[in-house]
Amino acid sequence: METEIGPLLLSTLPFILVGFLAQMIDGALGMAYGVSSTSLLLGLGISPATASATVHTAEVFTTAASGFSHWRLGNIDKQLVRKLLLPGVIGGVLGAYILASIPGDRIKPFVAVYLLFMGVIVLWKVMRGGEVSTRPTPLFPLGLIGGFFDAIGGGGWGPIVTSTLVARGNQPRQTIGSVNLVEFFVTLAESVTFIVSVGLSHWNVIVGLILGGIIAAPFGAHIVRKLPARAMLIAVGLLIVGLSMRTIIQAF
Repeated sequence: METEIGPLLLSTLPFILVGFLAQMIDGALGMAYGVSSTSLLLGLGISPATASATVHTAEVFTTAASGFSHWRLGNIDKQLVRKLLLPGVIGGVLGAYILASIPGDRIKPFVAVYLLFMGVIVLWKVMRGGEVSTRPTPLFPLGLIGGFFDAIGGGGWGPIVTSTLVARGNQPRQTIGSVNLVEFFVTLAESVTFIVSVGLSHWNVIVGLILGGIIAAPFGAHIVRKLPARAMLIAVGLLIVGLSMRTIIQAF
């Protein structure tokens, strides 16, 4: 029995580390769990299709832990959560259904160009040094697009929704917390769709991602509560630009 448990633990440890690192990024900045964890899994030799399915399944648990942590620490805007929830779920289900027949890599470059633009806007506003004036954001189409591309591209809910809201002047701490909470429901809807469409495998990868993400979730929520808004804006902007440039370069 011990000889069976030992290799199983060893095969799971790398994915615990992947889940921990990805959730620390996502919990602190409100984005990039799917993008970062998928990239790390591909680097470990996991196929793209398997990486996408396992990441979304693991995200059901990690986003639940992250959303609960943000709720406990007061990083939530209830009105924002209500307005993003329904369109996010609809977009996620639609995207997951389409992904079963259309490769998401064809759409990723277009999303990356949009995200690069949003990242530059965030950094530009920070460098100006002035207060960012809040502008009303149409939340239904934003949630719909964010959920759709999250499913299609293996990640994108946080980068699209958080970056858009922050670039338009929304308060970073409550925006990040609210988007993280809604992400649980979006990911749950996507995962059910993926399970019905393509099934699941590689359970050691899923378990590792879940354990690592749950361990990291409280730390990420504390970081977003303590970090100054200006520092958070710079980190968000740099992360968006870096991930977008990477996706664009890979596409060509």
